[in-house]
Amino acid sequence: MSKVVSKPKKPAVSRTKTVAYDVSEQLRTPEEMAAYLDAWFEEAPDDAAGIARALGDIARAKGMTQVARDAGLSRESLYKALGENGNPTFATVLKVAKALGVKFHAAAA
Repeated sequence: MSKVVSKPKKPAVSRTKTVAYDVSEQLRTPEEMAAYLDAWFEEAPDDAAGIARALGDIARAKGMTQVARDAGLSRESLYKALGENGNPTFATVLKVAKALGVKFHAAAA
C-alpha cells in the first residue's frame, strides 16, 4: 500500500484594498482650509507649485465649478492652473484666493 501524502494548504492571503488619499475631503470648514494653506506657507514657502496645488485642494473641497465661476475663470483653466504641473499667474492666484475666501497677509521676516 502506498501512503498518500497531502500537501499543506497555503494560508489564505489577505488582500488590503488601498485608496488614494485626497486631502480635499478633509477640508470642511473655512478655518481648516485657511490653516491648510497657512501650513504650506510655513512649511514650504518657496514651493510655488505646492502652494498652487494647495489652492487646488481647497478649490476641490469647495467645488471647482463654483470657485471657477467666482474667480471668473473656466473650470478647465482652473484645473490646469492649480494641477500637478500648473504654473498660475499671480493674478490667477489672487482671483482664486478671493473666490475661496482666503486672504494673504504680509509680515516681516
